[in-house]
Amino acid sequence: MTADLVIDVRDLHKSYGTRKVVDGLTLAVKAGEICGFLGANGSGKTTTIRMLCGLVRPNGGGGTCLGLDIIRDAPRIRLQVGYMTQRFSFYEDLTVTENLDFVAAVYELDNRREAVKAIIDRMGLADRAGQLAGELSGGWKQRLALAACVLHKPKLLLLDEPTAGVDAKARREFWDLIHDMAADGLTVLVSTHYMDEAARCGRIVYLSDGKLVVQGTPDEVAKGSGLITFEATGPNLDVAARTLRKMPGVESAAVFGSALHIAGMDRAALERAIQSLDGGLAWHEVPPQLEDVFIHLLSQPDRPHA
Repeated sequence: MTADLVIDVRDLHKSYGTRKVVDGLTLAVKAGEICGFLGANGSGKTTTIRMLCGLVRPNGGGGTCLGLDIIRDAPRIRLQVGYMTQRFSFYEDLTVTENLDFVAAVYELDNRREAVKAIIDRMGLADRAGQLAGELSGGWKQRLALAACVLHKPKLLLLDEPTAGVDAKARREFWDLIHDMAADGLTVLVSTHYMDEAARCGRIVYLSDGKLVVQGTPDEVAKGSGLITFEATGPNLDVAARTLRKMPGVESAAVFGSALHIAGMDRAALERAIQSLDGGLAWHEVPPQLEDVFIHLLSQPDRPHA
């Protein structure tokens, strides 16, 4: 393992019967990095995360996580990783404190009471410490789950769509906590479908059909996509969007507030589509956004690794 790589795996394969879920994936994540894991449902994100923490055994390939072999040392890896699943998986009839005390007991932590109090304070859960977990809102449940994942002070945090179904304010506060912990040296691999969350990652990795398609900083991925995007303001934007979606070369046409946004790979086709409208709209070219790239990649067949 390279000294500063917390995750270093190569050519990972995992199949269930004839279905390839992960197909030759190579991934490296540096210490202290927040790496975003993107891709459509079924692209292999969850299976990859479960292989990294030793819950699923790969059919081929291998590598290390925290310097430990992901196959031979799986039990040791699990003790040093915090893994947060998509579903809230704690006891709803126990209080916040009781749930965390149970987790502390599982990890056989010394000074359990002090450890639980410290994480409750750090996660801003003090006012809800005596509340039943089942009575918490979605955002507070996720905060409790995050507290449980980092209670044993892991070196790596694996988050599988941790904020699905959580409101915008709670998501922002959740991500502030992640960045605070990364600033203290924690490494984070997080899967998400939210583009505002992907933009907060230092690097993003996009999977399609179990293969790595593109990776880089959010800016690098957006600029390197080759997408051409135009924006318009004016009247009847919804009507214009509906018309443009049917035009050759227009991969997407969507209204965001008071602006219409179109994207595609063929500049000439986009310009012809714009010119075919009756007018009344003011158009200008804009840089592609991550959401444009994500929609573009979702529509593409397999392409070479980048």
